[in-house]
Amino acid sequence: MNADDIDRRYAEARRIAQEAGALALDYFRRFDGLTVEVKSHQDFVSEADKNVEAFVRGEIAAAFPEDGIVGEEDAPKPGTSGFTWVIDPIDGTTNFIHGIPGWTVVLAGVVGKRTEVGVIHDPNHDETYHVRRGGPAFCNDRRIGVLRGRDIRTGSVGVGFSGRTRAGGIKRLVNEIIGAGGVFYRNASGALSLAYVASGKLLGYVEEHMNAWDCLAGQLLVAGAGGVVEDQDAADMVAQGGRVIVGTPEVFADLVVIAERSYADGAD
Repeated sequence: MNADDIDRRYAEARRIAQEAGALALDYFRRFDGLTVEVKSHQDFVSEADKNVEAFVRGEIAAAFPEDGIVGEEDAPKPGTSGFTWVIDPIDGTTNFIHGIPGWTVVLAGVVGKRTEVGVIHDPNHDETYHVRRGGPAFCNDRRIGVLRGRDIRTGSVGVGFSGRTRAGGIKRLVNEIIGAGGVFYRNASGALSLAYVASGKLLGYVEEHMNAWDCLAGQLLVAGAGGVVEDQDAADMVAQGGRVIVGTPEVFADLVVIAERSYADGAD
């Protein structure tokens, strides 16, 4: 797949994310009437998630029928082009179904082991964070960058937690951040937190396990914004997910040490 092919998908990803966001926002304005199912502990899916993902899949299939698709709410669709879309129709469903405006539409594009395209659209604030591998990161048309010249004592670190992991890990993580003189921040949307790192609102983000549709776009954004991202194989992340650590150049190494101590084998 050549650069022009990826550029076309990058442009379409922004359009699709924004149109999907408008659809999701319509559901959000009627959040108290949504049909909601419980998938697992503190893990929900609503009719909005399902219908927004169906819309995104339909738009991708119409524009690029040969591409693969992996999404949170439906079965993977194999492709023949070598380009795979990794999508989360609503990242932050718990916020969404309770009327909290902290959720996003997330699209990433993967070729082989590398994420090539990342889009995180926040409809509540009309902000589209986007990046193409090798290029700068943007919020709408404005170039963004990570915080500079700060240590962990002069900013906030985003943290994430899900029922897929042990509670002991997040307890230790919060204690470690506080012990280092920092402040922790959690907004229940990992993708949005990663966008906040890329745009200079957070120093970094740490989570023991994330699924690919929640993190690939945000990791590419942070890299494009001048941050540091723990090395990962995108194909492996699509298959099984994994640990996520991103941060500014000044704090990344500290966050790795904190994460290693927090998630050590044998932690409660």
